Amino acid sequence: MATFLYKLGRLAFRRRHFVALIWVALLTLAGIGAASAPAAGNTSFSIPGTEAQKAFDLLDQRFPGTSSDGATARVVFKAPAGEKMTDKLNKATVKKTVRELSNGSEVDSVADPYKGKAVSKDGRIAYASVRYKVSGMELEDSSRDALKAAVQDARDAGLTVEIGGDALSATPETGSSEVIGIAIAAVVLVITFGSLLAAGFPLLTAIIGVGIGVSTITALASALDLGSTTSTLATMIGLAVGIDYALFIVSRYRAELSEGREREEAAGRAVGTAGSAVVFAGLTVVIALVGLSVVNIPMLTKMGVAAAGTVVVAVLIALTLIPALLGFAGRRIKPTGEKSKLLGGGRAKKKHAERPNMGTRWASFVVRRPVAVLLLGVVGLGAAAIPATSLQLGLGDDGSQPTSTTQRRAYDLLSDGFGPGFNGPLMVVVDAKDSAHPKSAFKKVDNEIKGLKDVVTVTPAAPNKAGDTATITVIPKSKPSSTTTEDLVHAIRDQGTEITADTDAKVLVTGSTAMNIDVSQKLNDALIPYLVLVVGLAFLLLIVVFRSILVPLKAALGFLLSVMAALGAVVAVFQWGWLSRLLGVEETGPVMSMMPIFMVGVVFGLAMDYEVFLVTRMREAYVHGEKPSQAVVTGFKHGARVVTAAAIIMMAVFSGFIGSSESMIKMIGFGLAIAVFFDAFIVRMAIVPAVLALLGKRAWWLPKWLDRLLPNVDVEGEGLRALSDKNADDEDRELVRA
Repeated sequence: MATFLYKLGRLAFRRRHFVALIWVALLTLAGIGAASAPAAGNTSFSIPGTEAQKAFDLLDQRFPGTSSDGATARVVFKAPAGEKMTDKLNKATVKKTVRELSNGSEVDSVADPYKGKAVSKDGRIAYASVRYKVSGMELEDSSRDALKAAVQDARDAGLTVEIGGDALSATPETGSSEVIGIAIAAVVLVITFGSLLAAGFPLLTAIIGVGIGVSTITALASALDLGSTTSTLATMIGLAVGIDYALFIVSRYRAELSEGREREEAAGRAVGTAGSAVVFAGLTVVIALVGLSVVNIPMLTKMGVAAAGTVVVAVLIALTLIPALLGFAGRRIKPTGEKSKLLGGGRAKKKHAERPNMGTRWASFVVRRPVAVLLLGVVGLGAAAIPATSLQLGLGDDGSQPTSTTQRRAYDLLSDGFGPGFNGPLMVVVDAKDSAHPKSAFKKVDNEIKGLKDVVTVTPAAPNKAGDTATITVIPKSKPSSTTTEDLVHAIRDQGTEITADTDAKVLVTGSTAMNIDVSQKLNDALIPYLVLVVGLAFLLLIVVFRSILVPLKAALGFLLSVMAALGAVVAVFQWGWLSRLLGVEETGPVMSMMPIFMVGVVFGLAMDYEVFLVTRMREAYVHGEKPSQAVVTGFKHGARVVTAAAIIMMAVFSGFIGSSESMIKMIGFGLAIAVFFDAFIVRMAIVPAVLALLGKRAWWLPKWLDRLLPNVDVEGEGLRALSDKNADDEDRELVRA
């Protein structure tokens, strides 16, 4: 591995014009594809195998042409102060709006508020339900524009009008905080390298990698049903790992220069050693992201695969484009310890310049006090993880949107006028095809549901033309994301089992609320299998990298500590409301259902980055003859500064997405940022050296039979040392002959 990458690095350095041209061409092609591709919509939560999805499929069969999964919009009207929606003038305005809404080619039906009893008891609020023939993802912009225009006319007439539903989805906005995150990353790079040019390379290559990845996603978005969230997450992860991987290559290059090597040789060795760590770190991230497919949720699978593709691009760029750019830079890239003239370089070094760096001093302290550091780290993370014991999971609805959006304002108006449960109606589908008395079955289901707690309204059964299937709408008392509404869904399904036994009619509960509940359950059920699969595969990979049993085991256990602590922080902020105003969290509630499994996947991959980069330096020192405790100090001497910079950069990038208007993106950005902090600065910087100091030589133990079976990937670059000795011998022979 190291020898191959060494040759690749030297080749890229020599053929830098050709390498740069290839990457510019790829970026251009991806950009053209993205510019010419149709715009993507919002990915639906269609989940194969769930009861809610089975009900949707049944409705499509028994109610042909009704578009059960079609987009919906609720246009909510509020009368001015002192007036009612039943007043003559207001009523005329609403009826005019209903007529305008009915004109669209994609509109299936529009329910008149005055015919459908959609006026609140106090007369202040009314709503018109619009159903479309196509899903929200397929809805054309012209239909959305017509919806907005009709609403604006009603507003001009003096009414307060807002739009809820999935027909008018809010586009996530990240705001200026994302730019601030990248700016922080730039400052950290300048401080780390002491050179504007060296600092610019990781940023430039990361932007190129993300540009290629996100442009490719955009180009394929319509064909593969990729939502806007997919590209946002790919950007988040691609920027973070792209900067980090390039940072490690450039840092190792400067270290090789400081040892007196020629620039091409230094580039080859940097790619051969740090590049090996980049490859395996990237593999762990890819495993974690692609492994999301085992959950069998299409949206999550697409997000994981798309982000994994961006990570692969970041790895390839670090291995090829970085050495090419180093070749272009020439002598303007200084060895480690030297700054550019612009930043104060070129001055005479002071006598105390050889003082041990911060990483060396910290590692020496940990090696002397391993037990105290280990206990402090474990107890601290354990305390941070305590809120995770009260974790409540759910999927966001319009109630979790910012109050600045029309969806959220429509949600609040409906809650005021009709009760919070009105925003999450349940659709009960009664399949009486096998029942001897379908009408009796419909009536029995209606009566049974009316007798359940937390039910406000039950509409009469609406059968299809064949009379073998009917739909019943149930309005809960509680809001859609509450545990009470979830209990009601389970109660209806339990009653349905008894009804099936009595009447042979099947009862299915669907609707967006029921679908969200089913998604949450599916994610919960998949978490443990996913964790076992991803951690297991990465554990085997790390055994190959470190040729040790205990080091990968320690890495996995440390990851579990950091991810539990991060989940605890997410619960404290987004569920309990701690620091919620500071982070712009307007509505607290259940944590997004996919958050735990997504954090497990992404954080595990990123955590292994630091494990590989830091511990390979220790392993390299140990293999080259140092004592275990001294190897820990040596690893920190060369790697701590760079790992610290990488962690701060990654935190800055992730924190930039906390400013997003999309609650899911905000939560993921915060969760990943705090997880990187816990893992990099507590687990990898404190717990890892403490454990290695306590284990000593046992940390690097590997059974002989397993050692013979494992392939030798040579992450430490031992093959490069042998290659260097061979080259030196060849040069000596040439001199003798001369």
